[in-house]
Amino acid sequence: MGKIISFLLRFIPRKYLQLFSHIPLKIYTFFLKGNNVECPVCDAKLTKFMPYGRLISRPNALCPNCLALERHRLMALYLKERTNFFTATNLKVLHVAPEYCFIDRFEGMKNLEYITADIESPLAKVKMDIHDIPFEANTFDVAICNHVMEHVDDYHRAMSELYRVLKPNGWAIIQSPQDWTKAHTFEDPSITDPRERERIFWQNDHLRLFGRDYGRELEKAGFKVTEDDFVMKMPKELVKRYSLPSEEIVYFCEKK
Repeated sequence: MGKIISFLLRFIPRKYLQLFSHIPLKIYTFFLKGNNVECPVCDAKLTKFMPYGRLISRPNALCPNCLALERHRLMALYLKERTNFFTATNLKVLHVAPEYCFIDRFEGMKNLEYITADIESPLAKVKMDIHDIPFEANTFDVAICNHVMEHVDDYHRAMSELYRVLKPNGWAIIQSPQDWTKAHTFEDPSITDPRERERIFWQNDHLRLFGRDYGRELEKAGFKVTEDDFVMKMPKELVKRYSLPSEEIVYFCEKK
């Protein structure tokens, strides 16, 4: 049963996966109860996570209880251990393209004024084009924006808009797929074949693939960027238990 579900998940766009599949997957969680892996987003303890991936199905990727992937579990731990997200009072937070696994949890946190926004996500409460964020400058203490910059037409403008709406001393986490074998970000609109775009950009709806220069691109928007190798300093047994992306850099962006 699990193999059939995992196979079907490869063909469901993630926005629909988040919208419709959480109920049957949550039921399936019952059959995976155990203590081999643990999700730091929802605290589920399971025998294993489910495989998930478009080009290649990654083992131990998807938490069926909350739909968190490896990057989401890393984000949850980072927010708890490296930021004031859970401890500061009266944080105004903008979450762009919000992930299903976080929405209810963040909305339930009394220390946050939590706003979700996106141009097409059915999960977001504010319909918003990130190229023209409909909030005044210096509005938010925190911005979270994961796996968006590879999709937008003008990522420089999108990054600058996030910088604009942050308060002085506010911070953002802005993650994107990266190819660490490449020094520079690559985009080529002349490549139109979907299969070729999927091969080169990792998804056919990606407009670019960022390289090792991603942090410098964020700095061009005005941010002070810390490239945090947080996961690489964690004990290997915890990286395995939480099934984290073992080489992902977290981009902590501050407005000074």
